[in-house]
Amino acid sequence: MNELNVGFVGLGAMGLPMAGHLARAGLLAAVWNRSHDKATAAAAELGVAAPADLAELIAACDVIAMCVPADADVLHLAEEIAAKARIGTVVVDHSTVSSVTAKAAHAILAEKGCEFIDAPVSGGVEGAKNGKLSVMVGGDAEVLERARPVLECYAAKISHMGEVGAGQNTKAVNQVLVAGIAQAVCEGLALSEKLGLDAERLLPTLGAGAAGNWFLDKRGATMLRNEFAVGFKLALLHKDLKIVRELAVAAGTDRSVIEQSLADYAVLLAQGHGDEDISALIRLKRKA
Repeated sequence: MNELNVGFVGLGAMGLPMAGHLARAGLLAAVWNRSHDKATAAAAELGVAAPADLAELIAACDVIAMCVPADADVLHLAEEIAAKARIGTVVVDHSTVSSVTAKAAHAILAEKGCEFIDAPVSGGVEGAKNGKLSVMVGGDAEVLERARPVLECYAAKISHMGEVGAGQNTKAVNQVLVAGIAQAVCEGLALSEKLGLDAERLLPTLGAGAAGNWFLDKRGATMLRNEFAVGFKLALLHKDLKIVRELAVAAGTDRSVIEQSLADYAVLLAQGHGDEDISALIRLKRKA
């Protein structure tokens, strides 16, 4: 493929800026979203098509990238694309779902002569906006090379992790680390407040040593100011960790961080904080 026509499906907090990078690179042909008003608004801004019928996007595109919330969405889209796409169409799934779902989507598409790679991303909304995402890819190496010009529009790093499903399994490991780091940082900073430490001196001091990490750097100051604007919705991490728990149960590994985080985020969800950033976890740490 020398000239790619790319369609993007799913224009949420991550998908919309990713589609924007594709448009600026001259690769984006069309967008589609379950809420058509969002698609038409994005299309007007980006100068691309926003067909009401997904079949029109499928027919017009060589590569279809998607970033949708749930496993059921991925499987439904795989069925739709398989029924209507040309042979050789490449589907790139940036959603965070089970590796079992990734393999099922691949099988659905392969039966109709279409290609599939699972390519979940990490880096948050900032990474999507800045084109600095880490992309974890599962699937055939040749298919990845065909899709690479697409991924390069919004990736700082593209890693081929293995066969279909390996990308999602890598993202599962990523989410355990994300949840654990959030537990530690929120607990530590809640303690710092009780001890009366000055945040302006504390945060750069912690960041310069062994405790330094992305979450502390990007969320430390905002959580101490009780600002929880979305970087990564805690409702989404809760959803992801349910997937991770199934993998960990099957693997027989320890689930301490997973179970604690699921319990904590369930409390915050019940309190109506589901659309806040995961740093809202500090709310519970202050009360402990």
